[in-house]
Amino acid sequence: MASKLLALACFRSEGWDQLSSRPHYPSMPTYPKGVTAEEGSRVEGSEARALFSVVGMACSACAGSVEKAIKRLPGIREAVVDVLNNRAFVLFYPTFVNDETIREAIEDAGFEATLFRDEMNERSIQVCRITVTGMTCTSCSSTVESALQAIPGVLKAQVALATCEAEVHYNPNIVNHNQILEAIEDTGFEATLISSGEDINKVELQVDGVRTEHSMRVIETSLKALPGVQDIELYPELNKISVSFKPDVTGPRNFIKVTEKIGSRRFKAKLFSQQGERRDTLQGKEIKQYYRSFLWSLVFTVPVFLTSMVLMYIPGIKHGLDTKVVNMLTVGQIIRWVLSTPVQFIIGRRFYSGSYKALRHGSANMDVLIALGTNAAYFYSVYSVLRAASSPHFEGTDFFETSAMLISFILLGKYLEVFTKGKTSNAIAKLMNLTPDTAILLTLDDEGNVANEEEIDSRLIQKNDLIKIIPGAKVASDGFVVWGQSHVNESMITGEARPVAKRKGDPVIGGTVNENGVLHVRATRVGSESALSQIVRLVESAQLAKAPVQKFADRISKFFVPLVILISFTTFLAWFFAGRFHAYPKSWIPSSMDSFELALQFGISVMVIACPCALGLATPTAVMVGTGVGASQGVLIKGGQALESTHKVQCIVFDKTGTLTIGKPVVVNTKLLINMVLQEFYELVAGLEVNSEHPLAKAIVEYAKKFKEEENPAWPEARDFVSIPGHGVKAIVRNKEIIVGNKSLLADHNIAVPAEAEDILAEAEGMAQTGILVSINGEVAGVVAVSDPLKPGAQEVISILKSMNIKSIVVTGDNRGTANSIAREVGIDEVFAETKPEQKAEKVKELQAAGYTVAMVGDGINDSPALVAANVGMAIGAGTDIAIEAADIVLMKSNLEDVITAIDLSRRTFFHIRLNYIWALGYNLLGIPIAAGVLFPLTGFRLPPWIAGAAMAASSVSVVCCSLLLKYYRRPKKLDKLEIRGISIE
Repeated sequence: MASKLLALACFRSEGWDQLSSRPHYPSMPTYPKGVTAEEGSRVEGSEARALFSVVGMACSACAGSVEKAIKRLPGIREAVVDVLNNRAFVLFYPTFVNDETIREAIEDAGFEATLFRDEMNERSIQVCRITVTGMTCTSCSSTVESALQAIPGVLKAQVALATCEAEVHYNPNIVNHNQILEAIEDTGFEATLISSGEDINKVELQVDGVRTEHSMRVIETSLKALPGVQDIELYPELNKISVSFKPDVTGPRNFIKVTEKIGSRRFKAKLFSQQGERRDTLQGKEIKQYYRSFLWSLVFTVPVFLTSMVLMYIPGIKHGLDTKVVNMLTVGQIIRWVLSTPVQFIIGRRFYSGSYKALRHGSANMDVLIALGTNAAYFYSVYSVLRAASSPHFEGTDFFETSAMLISFILLGKYLEVFTKGKTSNAIAKLMNLTPDTAILLTLDDEGNVANEEEIDSRLIQKNDLIKIIPGAKVASDGFVVWGQSHVNESMITGEARPVAKRKGDPVIGGTVNENGVLHVRATRVGSESALSQIVRLVESAQLAKAPVQKFADRISKFFVPLVILISFTTFLAWFFAGRFHAYPKSWIPSSMDSFELALQFGISVMVIACPCALGLATPTAVMVGTGVGASQGVLIKGGQALESTHKVQCIVFDKTGTLTIGKPVVVNTKLLINMVLQEFYELVAGLEVNSEHPLAKAIVEYAKKFKEEENPAWPEARDFVSIPGHGVKAIVRNKEIIVGNKSLLADHNIAVPAEAEDILAEAEGMAQTGILVSINGEVAGVVAVSDPLKPGAQEVISILKSMNIKSIVVTGDNRGTANSIAREVGIDEVFAETKPEQKAEKVKELQAAGYTVAMVGDGINDSPALVAANVGMAIGAGTDIAIEAADIVLMKSNLEDVITAIDLSRRTFFHIRLNYIWALGYNLLGIPIAAGVLFPLTGFRLPPWIAGAAMAASSVSVVCCSLLLKYYRRPKKLDKLEIRGISIE
């Protein structure tokens, strides 16, 4: 059960639902006016989707006009108008309206409309993930994102600077992933495909030994003949085959076997490297590229530095460097020119290509500033050298060391930035590494005994395989135990510190560690269907989603580089004209320069010290680390928006059943009214109740098992069993008439209920317990109190929330008496009972209208509307799939303590985001004026361009390091001090 629910916890909404800010609640569809729910249910499956290009929209008012015009039509389920990209997405019922009518309605509103695509069902939308190499700031990521969104057929595109990845939702009937890659490369960045299409139930095979395309076609034909194979894609240039399949029918071992059999063992097939391995390879490649470039730059830059700043102070060497070659051209100038040229144009060519492609697409990024700054220094130096060579009187100054050292320091900074950024995604790497490399596959004979054991690649496990898990080994797949007993450490998945007992029938989760005994496990979810894979996908998706606060950096990035260029040019002109008109003493000018060169140095310093990268990394790196830390603690946070909303939470609305309580009835008290042994009493009652499916009956039977030593005890036979709905049950057990039920049932059988039993019943009701009367041979023998008790730590959690100035409210569909009793016990003053699902959502909206930022914590289908309506929806991990889908945060352990962990983690994350912004903004606000020379008149302090470049590189690294400090997050100490009261559920 647990592993099933964990997988449900991690399903991602795809396609249309992601157009809106919050998920659509699937069980509350909106039908056209005049259409009943019954009629709606018949047409709901025939929903169509259309994308229109709308020309003429200039503002949000225009978009509002278009949206109203569309929604006035019958049969419109949803309409979303994107004014920035001039698009309108429409979800409609073709029974009532068609795309032509929608287009006419848009044109009637005063705008030109063209149908892009039509009838896009969920299966027609695919998702590809791409690694984008070379992005340095938010301007870069915005350029890529804009280019992707401009492609016809792309429904949605997200680009994350921190992970250097893009996720694109597209219609494969209009565009393919190769065209998407080309669009990215056209913007000046390298693009590598990580995955394409839906990866659920899809494997990629690397086939060695294939030399012709005909052989690939033969393999394709043979694989398609296998039952359960749905689709095959061939990549002959890579010798790669992608197979989509039904996991209930077939799997990767069958594909490899068939492929190798075709080629008479000439073909060798194996699984293509995993996404994580490819991502690590690409990330490692980028790190190595920057490292090698930096080392090569040092080969040339160090001699340039020595000849310009060190060797000139050694008399013998200085004389050699100052030797004239042609007119005033010296040996030292020639050496510096020759050595700095490869650095400028070969090692630094990435900055030229990056800036050219950015400018070609109408944007300016960090590469533009670097190229301008280093070119200014280099080409002025070239001018100075050429003039010195042609004039016997001109003794110019060169700045070759400035351009060379600038590029070297920037490459060092980029190397450190990429290296530290890689550390922020360690959470995903650690999750992916939880899966063992190999597994022991068991084969059974006809009698069900183990006939053979074989060690296989864990990625080759297929559904319904029988896997052996030895002590100390990792569980290779999600499944359930069919033989053996052990304790399993699930802390790496759920955060649960204590090992969990496992025996026959219990679920296990892939990636967890078997502590002691041997287990035989039947695989139920394998590959990309496993809980671990779902968690990884959710965390990856969360790290791609932007937090609203990121818009601040995006807005600044649009004008940051042009503004810096303007300030740099203004600085140069101000110092140049000040020197030209003698506005400052000549003594301010260093002996080796003139006023033009001094002004040029100030201008270059301004250009290279400005750092948009630090601003761009401030939010995404913190969100990456925060969501990764949350996943390691059993708190799955679905992106930056969820994080940002959670840190503002002022009020939490709790559901009762399954949220504040454990959601399972248990026997909490037994009072015997006759002289009888408790074990005998429960044997008689269990002999009767074992025939009932009622939850209260199951609770009594479970409790009765504590008096038995065996796992599945045999109970006395019950004769003449009768179930009276709403009242109870009766039967003959061991020749005694046993009646178990309420007072009404006993009254129907003329059995008097003594005053003592009445008192016990009243006391139980006051404590939110259900009192069950037991009659033996016409006499009340005892009262069993059954309750859905509070979850461990519920009272303490509510108390801690109060200390955090967070208001708590209970909203439940249960009766008022039970709800009030539970609320009193847990310490909540405000209770709303007997509420329907839509009323829960209305209550959330009332609180929001009163000014509260509201979080809703629930677990059931009836909580989904409220989870969607709340600013933050938190689903208890043991809840239903619909509740988990609707939530922003999933608490995997089902512990209320994790509500506090989620809020505290989000607050800590946003504290680091603020620190990052303070540093990034403060650095630029202080650094640019200092580089412009504001301190120079008073102190004589001047920031050389190469030092300014080093400072710029350090600023990005410092922001990433600040975010990395989140990796040391520990949950609040208040939670560590809790003495959680265990609940015994035998």
